[in-house]
Parts: sequence; C-alpha cells; structure tokens
Amino acid sequence: VQLQASGGGWVQAGNSLRLSCVISGRTYSRYAMGWFRQAPGKEREFVAAINWTGGMPRYGDSVKGRFTISGDNARGAVYLQMNSLKPEDTAVYYCAAAKNYNTIVLRTALIDLWGQGTLVTVSS
Repeated sequence: VQLQASGGGWVQAGNSLRLSCVISGRTYSRYAMGWFRQAPGKEREFVAAINWTGGMPRYGDSVKGRFTISGDNARGAVYLQMNSLKPEDTAVYYCAAAKNYNTIVLRTALIDLWGQGTLVTVSS
C-alpha cells in the first residue's frame, strides 16, 4: 500500500492551494485519512482528518476555518483545500492513512502509512 501526495507549490499569502493524496495497492477499503505538516525546525503538526465515509472532519486549531478536508473513498483519495494561506503555513505536508480514525487524530505514533510529503511555501 502506498500513498502519493501532490499539489504543493509556492503561493503568496492570502491565496489558495489544493493538496491531493491517493492510496494505491490497498486491499482494505475503510481507511481513515489525514494530513500533517512539518515546518523546518518544528515538530510534526496535525492538520486535518476524515473517516472512511468522508465524515467526522477534524482540524488542528491553526487551520480551522481556512482549510477543508474531503475524501473520495471509491478513489481512495483525500483532499485538502487550503484557503487564506499564511506564511506560517509553510511546511512539508504529509498525508497519512490508518484503519482506525482515532489513530489519525489521537495516536499518530501508530500511523504506519505515510505519503512522501509535498512542500507548500507561502510568501508574505
């Protein structure tokens, strides 16, 4: 099973980006999925999560009201719409998948499916 993330890039503050992540090679169809990010010199930060039905969206405090997570279970995909981007959103964004939703939001150390990361750079 592999996760492939895409959609990162460079934008000016106030603009938007949409990240995508697709699962390939899966034999299990009910993965919860999420997004995390890591800025240089900082710890990994939870961004957003969604369960396998596309429900129960949950967000980190720093992105609430600006980011929206959505999923397409038939395609094994999860998306992150990022609006009103700020320079402090600059980071490498990673998608993740787990069989249990709580693993994504509460027990991230147990996540063993990660995408390769996609860099988002927001300039002021």
